[in-house]
Amino acid sequence: MPIDPDATPETSALYDFLRRSAPGPTLFGHQDALAYGVSWKGFHEFRTDVHDVSGHHPAVFGWDIGKIGPRPSNLDLVNFRHMRFWMREVYRRGGINTVSWHANNFMGGDAWAVGTPTVAAILPGGSHHQAYRDKLELIAGFLQKVTSGPPDYTPVPIIFRPFHEHTGSWFWWGKPYASAAQYKALWRFTVAYLRDEQALHHLLWCYSTDIVDDEAEYLEYYPGDDYVDILGLDDYHDLGEQENTQELTDRLGMLVRIAESKGKVAALTETGYEAVPKADWWTESLLKSILADPVASRIAWVLVWRNDNVKHHYAPYPGHSSAADFQRFAEDPHVWMLDELPVIYPDRSSGISW
Repeated sequence: MPIDPDATPETSALYDFLRRSAPGPTLFGHQDALAYGVSWKGFHEFRTDVHDVSGHHPAVFGWDIGKIGPRPSNLDLVNFRHMRFWMREVYRRGGINTVSWHANNFMGGDAWAVGTPTVAAILPGGSHHQAYRDKLELIAGFLQKVTSGPPDYTPVPIIFRPFHEHTGSWFWWGKPYASAAQYKALWRFTVAYLRDEQALHHLLWCYSTDIVDDEAEYLEYYPGDDYVDILGLDDYHDLGEQENTQELTDRLGMLVRIAESKGKVAALTETGYEAVPKADWWTESLLKSILADPVASRIAWVLVWRNDNVKHHYAPYPGHSSAADFQRFAEDPHVWMLDELPVIYPDRSSGISW
């Protein structure tokens, strides 16, 4: 069961599906897939570069709520109103939504403004705690509006992945700027506030590190089994220029073993190779890493980052050198795209509105 005893039936059904499907196919995900592509921008009801290449949409759709507040768009200029519409449409079509949060530094600057004791400052009793509560209230208001639309306005299940890659040094919540006790306290407060005070019961909570060397390092900042549903790993390192597919396979095996020992779900929550310069990267790097070990292959999904332009993209687009290989990747029996998913959510509404 999810960590929320009052999780909505749809949220519990999603978690049950992820746990049951883990031994089988790996779902493919893409960040901001519906918001834009390499050669197109603006609002489209349901278009993705991945579909333009393969005829299949991703099964998992990644979003980010960085910069949420008075501005209408997030840090990557995705309009929040459009984002809600797309998340509803993903749900209506039987897909899965996951949300990360590149939070601005509450002591000034963006998510990459490092070197400040911000985690300590936003904990209860800290100098910026009220500002943090105010931001969480704003986030709750946004997430509450992500529903199926009429007639019943069912809350859309969301995999929420805050404070990711904390084992690195590039975010203000990273390991150099917060102790393990402080990070755990922040995570637990955030869960309690959104779940108990704001009564959000359609969230699954995903904890994701950057690359780590062993189980002890992975669990050093882990907030506890009562506060985490999904164990994730972000790994660009092992599939980039200095590729080491065996290292990724080993890390995924470790991740799955930890997750299964706790009755949790494991996922490769971010990965990719910027601009995908290797023509057979999808089958000979990514898929090869996953299938090289039967334990590693039990990750629930893999998500690659966004397609912004010809130099900064992580999925193929029509005419790209890896497009043909991606077609082979998408057709592999171990990879599931949106149209291959079984019915996940009970009594899913077919209505959709803004």
